[in-house]
Amino acid sequence: MKFKYGFFFLLVSVLLFSSCGAKRKTSSKVSYGSVNPKKGAPISDASDARNKAYSGNKLENYAELLGVKTKELDNKNLYFMIDEWMGTPHRMGGMDKRGVDCSGFVSMLYTKIYNKDLPRTSRDMAEQVKRKYESQLKEGDLVFFSFGGRNIDHVGIYLHNGKFVHVSTRKGVIISNLSDSWYGKYLKRAGTPKS
Repeated sequence: MKFKYGFFFLLVSVLLFSSCGAKRKTSSKVSYGSVNPKKGAPISDASDARNKAYSGNKLENYAELLGVKTKELDNKNLYFMIDEWMGTPHRMGGMDKRGVDCSGFVSMLYTKIYNKDLPRTSRDMAEQVKRKYESQLKEGDLVFFSFGGRNIDHVGIYLHNGKFVHVSTRKGVIISNLSDSWYGKYLKRAGTPKS
């Protein structure tokens, strides 16, 4: 009987701490609630993007959040899909509104928005990008992180001005900032998926 409980505990532990779910450390600089995106503060709460009424128009809201003009949002459908999924919880292996993981979200978004099929894991995705420096990133490029060591274990989609959308294990689908010391420290690769 003890063996069954021990095995069950081990299985649950492995599932909780693997893949996109690397342990996250919360920075004391992270601000919750009212965030001024023009000042470059980390966007750490999904409500900053979805529920804060900047102007009333979704695209204008995202443009203001990202510090750009609405006409600079190259792919409007990208932002409509992000808005639709914003706040969806993290679920390892998930690919629906009940929960999604980082690579599942990126893979699904790329298929629907860019009509490109990407591998299902962040590590495999990273092998199929044309590398870029952070200063060269454009909307739709991929950003890869390694929180647990040398292997890439997290992926997000670059938007504008250092901001990217991804799936956080604690907050689900959110927009964060590469200038946040946490993400900047663990950024390992970035680039455009090869055709």
